[in-house]
Amino acid sequence: MTRRSLLSDSEPLRPIDPATAMAQPAGSIVATDDHDLIRDWARRHSAEPATGEATVSGPATVDVQDGGAGIRFNFPAAARFRAISWDEWFENLHRHQMLFVYERDEPGTTSSGRYRLVPKSQVQASLCEA
Repeated sequence: MTRRSLLSDSEPLRPIDPATAMAQPAGSIVATDDHDLIRDWARRHSAEPATGEATVSGPATVDVQDGGAGIRFNFPAAARFRAISWDEWFENLHRHQMLFVYERDEPGTTSSGRYRLVPKSQVQASLCEA
């Protein structure tokens, strides 16, 4: 089975906020920086805010060289990153001008938990091309 990319050239990326999130069809790829939507996604996937990089709250634990904000999520049985607070996670998201991109779940179910953090400039460029 081929996994489709979360940033596809053929499917438009849908920016969402709390007012528009539920109107998006299940399976659509969406992007947001809304704290409540991201926390809700994380809760449904048992994901905890984390980082691999050195920050004011602690040392580096994993060599993360992705050119991004260095923030991640820890999942049950796969917690290889250093846990951080939601405040620190969101501060990094905004300081690095990133968006949280994920596949919208079917109501009452959870998706694979795949997500990406991408620079807003990359998402805005793909929106302009659509």
